[in-house]
This record gives sequence, structure tokens and C-alpha cells, in this order.
Amino acid sequence: MTQEIQRLSDRLYDDMWLPAETIEVRQQVRQFVQKEVAPIAHELNNTPESLDAFPWPLVKKFGEAGLFKIPFSREESGAGLEYPTLATMVMLEETAYVSSGVAAALVDVQLILFGHTLQHAGPAVKHRLFPALCAGDMVGAFATSEPAASTDLSVTALQTEAKRVEGGYCLSGQKRWITNSPVAHYMFVLCKLDQSMTMLMVDMKADGVKVGAPDKKMGNHSQLTADVYFDNVFVPSENLVGEEGKGLKAALTSLTLGRVGIGACGVGMAQAAFDFAVDYMQKRSVFGKPLANYQYWQFRFADYATQLENARNLYIKAAIAHDKRRPTVATQCAMAKLIGSSLAGDVARDAIQVCGGYGFVKELAATGQRFPLEAIYRDSKIGEIYEGANEIQRLLVARSIFGKDAVG
Repeated sequence: MTQEIQRLSDRLYDDMWLPAETIEVRQQVRQFVQKEVAPIAHELNNTPESLDAFPWPLVKKFGEAGLFKIPFSREESGAGLEYPTLATMVMLEETAYVSSGVAAALVDVQLILFGHTLQHAGPAVKHRLFPALCAGDMVGAFATSEPAASTDLSVTALQTEAKRVEGGYCLSGQKRWITNSPVAHYMFVLCKLDQSMTMLMVDMKADGVKVGAPDKKMGNHSQLTADVYFDNVFVPSENLVGEEGKGLKAALTSLTLGRVGIGACGVGMAQAAFDFAVDYMQKRSVFGKPLANYQYWQFRFADYATQLENARNLYIKAAIAHDKRRPTVATQCAMAKLIGSSLAGDVARDAIQVCGGYGFVKELAATGQRFPLEAIYRDSKIGEIYEGANEIQRLLVARSIFGKDAVG
């Protein structure tokens, strides 16, 4: 944010259930984000997508601060936390409070989608890439979506195809909406192989790899996405992730975990919009009394405070369930994404409404003041769409209620 706003979560929310290591991570990440991300957040959130706009210095700073180590074991050059998933999700909330685009690109995709998939790669690949990933010396990407395959990741919809050749595979096809692809060093690619799906890791400097220009999006500007083309790209056998034919499982395992991250990002954005609006309502008077004195807005934001409490607790519970390998984790991940991502848009919309022009404007020409709500509102929408649209999350929850035979 561009002005000092009270963090109401510190007063309304109690981290009493969290392990001491997670509380320490929250404070560490918050201090880092306020120092390194907040001063440039307005530019990051409002500068149109381009290769020059990608925040390379932040990648290195995240690494130097040890934040990229949070999700991983010591054997993987990581921090070796007892609750690594929980700590990662708290990091996402704290980062998204200031910049959803940075949270999505440098934590969700870099650490969850790419990093979690890397945990299932072969020993040689893990030994080579984990130190670089944790140090902030490389950027990773994760590619499942295609022009005609996104929500439907079926073997019939998927067009990117690999064929076996001596020493590995030959990959051809096209991927779309791939975060970090314009700047990535390596990318995990879901592809078709013998009418089943397989996951391969592609060196982005390999012959036959072409990345399009960054997409121009509604929000999350610092999260670069683009089309990626593979023209007979050779992928060595050691870059196979897991087993042939088990690629969809590898993809869905990472995406399921990523859904908790989207929920956590939504909580971060919702809290930022909530805090700004409450601060404004306490200072702005209408018809002789502060906006905070009007019962309509009191009740509206009392409801949002309750929903924030619920959404934060839900993503935390889902993260702990993953760390403890509980059997209900997939359902909780779907719920966390559904509630957190929807809440961000709801709070941002009402925050803009109560703040009026100061919510709608991004920069006031007369004073040079900068305002965050317009960017939060734009950024919030994608959370309801990517890593499994919210309609799919409802289907997954319904399936856990009624069973796969009834729901499909």
C-alpha cells in the first residue's frame, strides 16, 4: 500500500492455533514484504506486462532472505520446517496483501506448482535444481493448459504430444496461459504419450522451444503469462517426472495444493481491501458524521470480518491437513480456494463502493496520491478462474458429499 494502514487482522484474528515456527514465518515474510515489495507495489500492480517489467531483483531477494526455502526439506536445500505447507500459505497471504501478482508468480507458481512437482522428479534433476530454486537463481514454470484444454485436462482434449526417441522423448505442441514462461529456465509440461498423460521437464533453452510475447491481462500484471510452442523438442529421459502415464496425477497433486494458495492469496487481498476501507470510513464524514457511524456499513464489514476469519481458518486447516497427510485434504483445498478467492472480489467491490472516487482511482493527479483498491479488484478476479475454476471446486465438494457416481 502507498500509505500506512492499520493491520486489522492483528486485532481481530488470533494466531493462537498456529505453531511457533509458522508465526515466526509470518513475521519474517511481513517484514520482508514491507521492506522489499511494498515500496514498488504500485508499479508492479499497474505496469503493463512486458519482459522488462518482470521483477528479477525480487526473485534474488526472496532467495537471499531464505523465503524460497520455506516449502522444502533440508535434503532439498530447504528450511526443513515441520509444517512447510502451512508456512508457504501464510507467506502467500502476506505477499498478496501487497501484491497478488508477485504472490502468484514468485510463490504459488515458483514454489508450489513448479517446486512441488520438482519433488517428484528424478534424483539427478532434483540434485541440480533445488539449490538454484531455493537460492533465487532460477525461475520455474508449470504448463498444463492449452488453447482447447484448461478445465478439461483429459487425454482427448490435450494436444501437446511426446513420442519416444533414443535417449528420451520428442515433444511437440502448444501451451497457453503459462505463468513465468517468458522468463523461466525450466518448465514442467503435461503431455500426451500413447493415449495417456505424462509429465516432462523441459529446458526452456532447448532447440525448438519458442515463447510468445506476454499476454496483456486485466490484472496480476507482474505475473507474466504467454503461449509456449514446442517443435520437436528433445527431452532427455532423466527429465521424466515419476512414471510414464502418471502425468495427470502429478499435475493434479500440485494443482490441488495450489488451490490452497489461491485461497490464501484471496485472504491477503480481501484483508488489504478491508483495512483500507475501514481506515477510510473512520476518517471520512458524510452528512456530519463518519461513514463508520452508519449501521449499513457497520453490519456489512462485520460480516466481512467474520468471513475473513472463516476463510483464513479454512486455508490454514487445509494446509495443516496436507502437512499431516489427512484423508480429507482434497475437499478442504477446494473449499479454501472457493471461499478465499470469492471473498477477495466481494470485499474489494464494497470497499470501492464505500470509498467512492478514492476507491475507483489508482492515482490522483492533483496530489500524486496512489490508491490500492482498483488494482486489488482487478487482481482478485483471476483467483475465481485459474488452477481450477470455482465451478470445478463446487463439483469437487459435491462429489465428496454425493459420491462420484452421482456427480461424475
